[in-house]
Amino acid sequence: MMLDQIRTITRFALEDTPPKTVSQYWLKIISDGLGSPISIPLIVARGRTDRPILGLTAAVHGDELNGIPVVQRLFKDIDANSLNGTIVGIPVLNVPSFIRKRRRFNDGVDLNHIMPGKANGNVSEVYAYRVVNLVVKNFDYLLDLHTASLGRINSYYVRADMRDEITKKLALLQNPQIIVHNPPSDGTLRGAADELDIPAITLEVGNPNIFQKGLIRSGLIGVHNVLAYLGMTDDVIEEPETPTVICKKSYWIYTNTGGLLTVHPNITDLVKEGDLIATIVDIFGNIKEYYYAPEDGIVIGKSIGPVNQSGGRILHLGILE
Repeated sequence: MMLDQIRTITRFALEDTPPKTVSQYWLKIISDGLGSPISIPLIVARGRTDRPILGLTAAVHGDELNGIPVVQRLFKDIDANSLNGTIVGIPVLNVPSFIRKRRRFNDGVDLNHIMPGKANGNVSEVYAYRVVNLVVKNFDYLLDLHTASLGRINSYYVRADMRDEITKKLALLQNPQIIVHNPPSDGTLRGAADELDIPAITLEVGNPNIFQKGLIRSGLIGVHNVLAYLGMTDDVIEEPETPTVICKKSYWIYTNTGGLLTVHPNITDLVKEGDLIATIVDIFGNIKEYYYAPEDGIVIGKSIGPVNQSGGRILHLGILE
């Protein structure tokens, strides 16, 4: 399909896509300072039946790229003739940030902190509001694909409300290394979906500004597992090779002192209370501070940038059930 043949639409409407077909659209969201449209890419596979509608979103932060090929490859795999229900993929949700290769929206706001936005808000709030109301509100389920932010690396992990049986199942089907129990928080896309009674999980698929083949493959397997679980395809659910570690909570550990930071454990390492986890030296190489694990846990993610200011992040510690 040539780029100039892709139709521009102003809202997601299921009837725009004929049954048993896959279509690509530009969904107009806002206009820029020249009055030109800013549109998000939309891929819709409408099967033999209309529902359920599974939504896949990626690049809510413009530098989080691994989710993009997960969405692209899924639609290459799908046979709409045998699909039950509809899949809606948004490979890049935050287009202005994606173009600038930046995490935040072009007014400096984190789009995943202001969902579902406001109809009459500022520029980022209007963008968020229109994304939610023009397309996301139509979903029956949502898988929101993210990565670590700049200067950090992540395990392949999922954030989900594990008290809810549906989101718990969606999380386990991803075969992640780690699941963190995390009720939907205000301002996130997952939280906005939850307010609309749409079961949703957040997938953290690796690291920013890069395509990682192994993690992309893992993310794709997880989506296929969900499709099989929902009865949308006849795929066989692929079981995890190693058991998933489930955490009842998690938090970041921060520095008190600036300097050059070295974080010692690797992601997915288990640490014990009192284990040395980080060292800071000054510019002359003198030891300034040691940091120790405050309790037993697992390393979900960590900082990899050595230049650290007071209050910088060290590692993301998950506390096991």
